[in-house]
Amino acid sequence: TECGTTFFNVSSSTLTSKYRGESEKLVRLLFEMARFYAPSTIFIDEVDSLCSTRGTDSEHEASRRFKAELLIQMDGLNNNSAGEDKSILVLAATNHPWDIDDAFRRRFERRVYVPLPNSETRTALIHLCMEGIKIDPSVSIKSLAEKLEGYTGSDITNVCRDAAMMCMRRKISGRSPAEIKKMKKSDVDLPVTATDFAEAVQKCKKSVSTSDVIRYQNWVEEYGSC
Repeated sequence: TECGTTFFNVSSSTLTSKYRGESEKLVRLLFEMARFYAPSTIFIDEVDSLCSTRGTDSEHEASRRFKAELLIQMDGLNNNSAGEDKSILVLAATNHPWDIDDAFRRRFERRVYVPLPNSETRTALIHLCMEGIKIDPSVSIKSLAEKLEGYTGSDITNVCRDAAMMCMRRKISGRSPAEIKKMKKSDVDLPVTATDFAEAVQKCKKSVSTSDVIRYQNWVEEYGSC
């Protein structure tokens, strides 16, 4: 990786098994490999699916054993005195931080909230998504970025992709498959216009509501740390 560590990308499917005791073994093996190849980074995606609140009526015994083993392994990292070159960093990502068990939340010492893209970031994302695609000179990327306030990075990608396809959709509309096959690349390789972007914005709505943002902000005010 860029930080010069061995990277382990894991998810719930990586660490869980239908066989009794196998999930705990997989957790131990993961951390043993991380120690062997240290310095290492362990990234757990959608960590709430693995580290949800314990003690609920619906929790299975296997899930409790798995969480206990993961807690033990993470405690072992904190007590490791092998030095900087043997360090192991555990990163995790979630869209539901309020579902994470208290014990796991305490072990993740830095809890950072990643907000929605600001105007500058949205502008950079649009340029990145439209790289290599012709854009009409009349299109104002800055104005488009302002219209996309409240959109996630994925939402912006969808808008750009949809806008880039608008011209081709208009060209092939009403044509038979045989006629479409005879079309040249130059027939559909036209610049994306402001109208294309406007239609794409109308079709692709933002996926995060204001109430969702407020809930994240309330959580980070109570539990966040930088």
